[in-house]
Amino acid sequence: MKDQLPRYARAGYAGLFLCTPEEARAEAIVKAAAEALERPLHAWSLTEGFVDTASGSVRACPDPVAALEQVDDLEGDVVVLLRDFGIHFEDQDPVLIRKLRDTLRAARSTGKLLVLLGVWKQLAPELEREITRLDLRLPDSEALGAVLDGILASAELGELSPEIREAALNAAGGLTTLEAENAFALSVIEIGAIQPTIVAREKAHALKKSGLLEVIETNESLDSIGGLDALKGWLTQRCEAFTQRARDYGLPVPKGMLVLGVPGTGKSLTAKATASVFGVPLLKLDAGRLFGSLVGQSEANLRAAIQTAEAIAPCVLWIDELEKAFAGAGSSGSSDGGTSARVFGSLLNWLQEKTSPVFVVATANDISKLPPELLRKGRWDECWFVDLPDATERAAIWDIVIEKFGRERTAYDSVVLARASELHTGAEIEAAYVEALHRAFTEDREPTELDLGKVLSDSVPLATTMSESIEQLRHWSQGRARHATQIDKSTNEKQKLDLS
Repeated sequence: MKDQLPRYARAGYAGLFLCTPEEARAEAIVKAAAEALERPLHAWSLTEGFVDTASGSVRACPDPVAALEQVDDLEGDVVVLLRDFGIHFEDQDPVLIRKLRDTLRAARSTGKLLVLLGVWKQLAPELEREITRLDLRLPDSEALGAVLDGILASAELGELSPEIREAALNAAGGLTTLEAENAFALSVIEIGAIQPTIVAREKAHALKKSGLLEVIETNESLDSIGGLDALKGWLTQRCEAFTQRARDYGLPVPKGMLVLGVPGTGKSLTAKATASVFGVPLLKLDAGRLFGSLVGQSEANLRAAIQTAEAIAPCVLWIDELEKAFAGAGSSGSSDGGTSARVFGSLLNWLQEKTSPVFVVATANDISKLPPELLRKGRWDECWFVDLPDATERAAIWDIVIEKFGRERTAYDSVVLARASELHTGAEIEAAYVEALHRAFTEDREPTELDLGKVLSDSVPLATTMSESIEQLRHWSQGRARHATQIDKSTNEKQKLDLS
């Protein structure tokens, strides 16, 4: 960015909107650009007025229109920094819009550069072609390293080992310089040293504030998944996909996978296990919160989420129940003014063009609500279909569930339980065991296979109540998606459901 601003200035650009919440870092970049251009730098804000940074002289100027008049009075090639100027466009003040257009026209002929600084605000239509938007990316490892060095020096701590330093910088990825500084300082205060786990904890808190991304702490692995051998084998083959050795070999950065299937069959569990396979952080995107009430807010939210994920990369980005967020993307836009379509289009473009090591795992239950362009090859490395578990998979799920709740798997016959739980999903099997635990707990004993049989006979599996939808999903998957289980399910017991 520090090289980009001088290029725009030399090319004759008069208005730039530098979008970022990191005011101090952005101001340093603008100051460096002014020095590179050998131009005086002036700055304005509502509280400080108009400041000549060279002489330190200040002129009171609490009105944005008056600030632009001050810009007109400046002589020669100058750089003018206007803090939080975008806020004043929210009221669509015609006087301010007209004055800014006049100032920009004059600036183009006199060599002045106006840099609006702040969080992005939608510009008036009259200004959209007059001002160029520049997004300041979150700090990279080099910038975070400078922050870390400053904390170490102020705390009079020695140099970190290469391993600890790399882990600390990875943990701080996705934070602003101020947030990283606070996290490093808190670690020093708490334990007297830099602890990457404390930095990662503070990053999780920082991401939760936006409500868009959340760092998911998970201990799940491929061993936590019963069945899905084809999918698990595919992931295992890619366990080193983010390493430098893979880049040196010529492998491209993996894009991600789309996992479709019956609710409760382990799609979300697969997303969590994927992060463990790659050994990278897991971020969950709340797609529903992308959409805001203000014009342009939804698109800005998506850009912020993508920027954060790329700053934290390598990582796994989990988008759960994708169809619920973009169900209206293929409509005419009459319901939301086309917001869903624009956000969806931006997501598709990023999925297609991204080069950063962000592995996207998107899950969906209802394929009929997904726009067909989402499923095109090139946006995903693979599209998987997860069916109801067969007998072998159900037996494996029973073993996993039994051990999860602190019991010995040898205390039960998982083959018998697999037969009794025909048409049940993994989530329903776990729920059945929990119900049996409750019944046995009230009688102060351990649950038996008889208890489980009663629970299963009392329940109605989802495959029964949604048989038509499941069969439709199976029909769609033929030739369009790869089955997550090695077994040819067309020959598999009564699992296919007799819908005649």
